[in-house]
Amino acid sequence: MLSVLRVHLPSDIPIVGCELTPYVLLRRPDKTLYPEDVPESSPLDGHFLRYKWYRIQSDKKVAVCSIHPSEQATLQCLGCVKAKIPAAKSYHCSPKCFSDAWQHHRVLHDRAASAVNENGNEEEELFGRFNSTGSGVINSTLPTSASSASLINGSTPLYPTTVTQRNGGETWFEVGRSKTYTPSADDIGHVLKFECVVVDAETKQTVGHPSTLMTSRVIPAPSPPPRRLVPVNGADVIAHLDADGRISSTGTFTVLSYNILADAYATSESYAYCPSWALSWAYRRQNLLREIVGYRADIVCLQEVQNDHFEEFFAPELDKHGYQALYKRKTNEVYTGNPNTIDGCATFFRRDRFSHVKKYEVEFNKAAQSLTEALVPSAQRKTALNRLVKDNVALIVVLEAKFSNQGADAPGKRQLLCVANTHVNVHQDLKDVKLWQVLTLLKGLEKIAASADIPMLVCGDFNSLPGSAPHALLASGKVEPTHPDIVVDPLGILRPHSKLTHQLLLVSAYSSFVRGVGLGVDQQRRKMDPLINEPLFTNCTRDFIGTLDYIYYTADSLTVESLLELLDEESLRKDTALPSPEWSSDHIALLAEFRCKPRQRR
Repeated sequence: MLSVLRVHLPSDIPIVGCELTPYVLLRRPDKTLYPEDVPESSPLDGHFLRYKWYRIQSDKKVAVCSIHPSEQATLQCLGCVKAKIPAAKSYHCSPKCFSDAWQHHRVLHDRAASAVNENGNEEEELFGRFNSTGSGVINSTLPTSASSASLINGSTPLYPTTVTQRNGGETWFEVGRSKTYTPSADDIGHVLKFECVVVDAETKQTVGHPSTLMTSRVIPAPSPPPRRLVPVNGADVIAHLDADGRISSTGTFTVLSYNILADAYATSESYAYCPSWALSWAYRRQNLLREIVGYRADIVCLQEVQNDHFEEFFAPELDKHGYQALYKRKTNEVYTGNPNTIDGCATFFRRDRFSHVKKYEVEFNKAAQSLTEALVPSAQRKTALNRLVKDNVALIVVLEAKFSNQGADAPGKRQLLCVANTHVNVHQDLKDVKLWQVLTLLKGLEKIAASADIPMLVCGDFNSLPGSAPHALLASGKVEPTHPDIVVDPLGILRPHSKLTHQLLLVSAYSSFVRGVGLGVDQQRRKMDPLINEPLFTNCTRDFIGTLDYIYYTADSLTVESLLELLDEESLRKDTALPSPEWSSDHIALLAEFRCKPRQRR
């Protein structure tokens, strides 16, 4: 007889909006193990599995800490109550929690007062599209809300919620009939119960006893404060990314660059300070998607996107939001693990704003093969390749805009745009390899620029600090012969030094915070390094903080209109650094709004 040997959940804490899919291990009559699902439509050995989910509501009221959502709240901020801030933001698990969070928390009060004075809609001003979980206050003596009178969860058809048991002050509501369940706001603060039972396919009678598991209390998905788009061209208003209307006029477009931290690297060993539930991919993928979609960028450049996650999650999910997807997986000469977990660069663009013209894939390994064959004696090629072959790639996409700002005197002219998305080698002791990879990419872009009059964007994680040789090459078009990064060049790939140049007029988008004017620019300028005109950091962990990510653009063909505000180091490191329950990568997203400059008549 088919029997259930084991059921368990990969994540210890259920979170609103994050799928729960228990692992169910079966034993067949011949004693072999079977880990796959057995639906009624495809019985196994004459049996199938039937699933049910229950929400257990106790008479005891539960409130969840707004800072540590896995902890029960013990105190409430009365200032939030008076300011009519959503109750979920007012709860804390201890006096120390409230004290530590006060500098950030008081901003909620200030914004609430400001929002009421301006338009009376403080909740939308404060939490925008990120706050979708509702109040964290649970009154368990109340019946389920009207919204859950009929439910659909997973692939389950609509059916009425039923009370299955009342026992010792507890009420059990049936909330799902599929293997997967996605907790809703109604589940916050409640324990969930999963039940799995074997059913005879012919008689439809259950066989044996149900196997069950109980979760801990469901917590709301922590929501980071929305980041604003700050104009740098003298405009006197700060735009809100969480508003319903677009801020871009017809001739502008926005570009997002974001290293999302591949799941293969998001280990508890590397990020011990981050709660395990916040490191789980089931949670991180939903949090990342909510953040990425919330930025509403026209072009999205992501790094560290695993191959399986691109195909199974990001491409289909962003397709629902109107994006077309392109992807370049890293090569795997060095990597020997599961090919599905190899990461790469993914570029998405809005189909209503751009169309795809051409795609170029840059494999630095292939360039290394050509370089060593041309420059390195055959006896030394194996050593040279061991140093150069690191699997890094770049994805270059040529797009055609479906909008124009060329004016009536330039009818019919195509507005093309070239977008490069890359992730440069991480090893800090291979400075020559980093510089060679960036130079190889820029030389490829030069060839594209020579063949067409086309604005260019260079986005990505360059794993290079401001002032390094790769950054100098990007920012100034050359590397000085005395630069310390080029002292170590065992393969001679950086000689002659005169070749360490390019002709693209590249400028860092975020340097506009140093040069720009407008409301909010002064505040952002304090988060910039004035000596190198770059953000103080784009990567923030317990062990490292610094700038590794950049958006560069050709200043002769594009101009920066606005930039996504930078995050504050103190607030990020208040609890855990990155990643955290609020921000699901160890990098921060960069976003810039550009306008194409009118073409000069020749």
